[in-house]
Amino acid sequence: MRLNLQRWSGQLNATVETAKTLYRDFRIYDFGSYALNRLTPKQGYSVQRNVPYGLKARHRMDVYRSSSPRSERPLIVFVHGGAWMHGDKKDYGFIGEAFAKEGFDVAVINYHLAPEHIFPSYIDDLSLALNFMSQSQQKLHIAVDNIVLMGHSAGAFNVMSALYHPQPYQLQSRDKIRAIIGLAGPYHFDYKGDPLCADAFDQELPYNQVMPYYFVQQNTIKHYLFTAANDNIVSLSNSTDLDAKLKELGNYSRLISVPRVGHITMIGSVSSLFSRFFSTKAQIMRALEDALK
Repeated sequence: MRLNLQRWSGQLNATVETAKTLYRDFRIYDFGSYALNRLTPKQGYSVQRNVPYGLKARHRMDVYRSSSPRSERPLIVFVHGGAWMHGDKKDYGFIGEAFAKEGFDVAVINYHLAPEHIFPSYIDDLSLALNFMSQSQQKLHIAVDNIVLMGHSAGAFNVMSALYHPQPYQLQSRDKIRAIIGLAGPYHFDYKGDPLCADAFDQELPYNQVMPYYFVQQNTIKHYLFTAANDNIVSLSNSTDLDAKLKELGNYSRLISVPRVGHITMIGSVSSLFSRFFSTKAQIMRALEDALK
């Protein structure tokens, strides 16, 4: 009886450990993004998948080209979230479709993930991708004269850090970046011991040596900081603090609250399947029109 109990206990512990591993690697929005992408319309754009922008496995992007591009050929570079530990470009086809049908070309990039890769590796990847697009625009059949950087959650941190970083990057397209759109971004917080993202940063490095808030510079880029009204993951102060810092230096910044969405549902509400029920995409489109006028 005791041996059977010990065997059962051992099996239970093994099952629990397996469940923990699966939970760590799984997010509920995996199901949501899979469904969105399966149901997303395939008309109005073409897509080139797995374009290499560097030599490593995660150095890949999907490029969505609008079938009816705007005259100014704007390019949205989208960076996904996932606490720097999760996510893949293949889950965001609905983002490519949502804006390609509005006349934008869209590049959705992958980047290296924690815990194997920590800050600033994922910003290094974004910088590499942006320079690759500048060098390869004819091959990719895109233009880089009007770039909009857009990111959700950790991706919003990444796009902001591409410009505001302790050691500024040499971006060939810096003067072509018209706007940054940050969706529920964490720009000013202490990651030490954070249960969601501690593994994405060097815990010995103080957050004031990392957060883009501390490295804002004056420029002509337009900043649109979107917040989710029901966000219970990223504090509102991340966006309000950055908005105040940007304006203090004379930069263009708008703080935009989206009602009836949470941290994760905010990005899903951009999809063509749901955009009619939420204001997220409409407000992003207004920001894009404002940025490009």
